[in-house]
Amino acid sequence: MAEALTVHITAPDAAQAAEMARTLVSEGLCACVNIVPDVRSIYLYDGKICDEPEVLCIVKTRPTLFERLQRRVLELHPYEVPEVLAFAVDEGSPAYLDWLRQSTTAE
Repeated sequence: MAEALTVHITAPDAAQAAEMARTLVSEGLCACVNIVPDVRSIYLYDGKICDEPEVLCIVKTRPTLFERLQRRVLELHPYEVPEVLAFAVDEGSPAYLDWLRQSTTAE
């Protein structure tokens, strides 16, 4: 099993991303959320090509918390179909991985 996950979530703006990030961290569902500004997303939705500014949230969590985190994102997110994509972290700094485990809730 992976040591950790990074989860990519896009949001319409930094304010909504920060509100979601604070909730996820305060509820122990992740240890950290990086909010990357000025993302341009071009995608197909409802049969048309969309071209929108967004921000990217990079969330660090444990694999065992992903389902809970995903459910909470779906509750908080303004999009009908938000991006919630998880990527396995197979290795990392032992000190960082320990901090991540200590900063998230126990299962």
